[in-house]
Amino acid sequence: MGMSEQPELSPEGWVRDQTEKILEQGTTDGVLIMDRPVVLFTTTGAKSGKKRYVPLMRVEENGKYAMVASKGGDPSHPSWYHNVKAHPQVTAQDGATVYELTAREVEGAEREHWWDLAVAAYPPYAEYQTKTDRLIPVFVLE
Repeated sequence: MGMSEQPELSPEGWVRDQTEKILEQGTTDGVLIMDRPVVLFTTTGAKSGKKRYVPLMRVEENGKYAMVASKGGDPSHPSWYHNVKAHPQVTAQDGATVYELTAREVEGAEREHWWDLAVAAYPPYAEYQTKTDRLIPVFVLE
């Protein structure tokens, strides 16, 4: 990967700090949000085409991962949501292992299953859903 292809860090301070800690350690192990583990995703910008780091709560089942577009219950989707819709090829780093995965937004019973796993992994997601009129999107990566 050339220097120009180095993914960009988030402009959001605490997100950038988390990402830098993961990159320094070479693993997501020990990097926690509210005592819960995270996965470092790398997405591709919908318009810019630039790689971007997105640390999210670890929601995993049978080698598949979920990305929950909660944005803390904000009325709008997080910026990375549009990136994943435009470019579903995503890299996920869980611990020191990196996976190349393809994301798809899930609906209906499949979304409900993954939503339940997400809330079990990170209970504040349930509260975030009560704060917004939008149905919080869930992507499954496999």
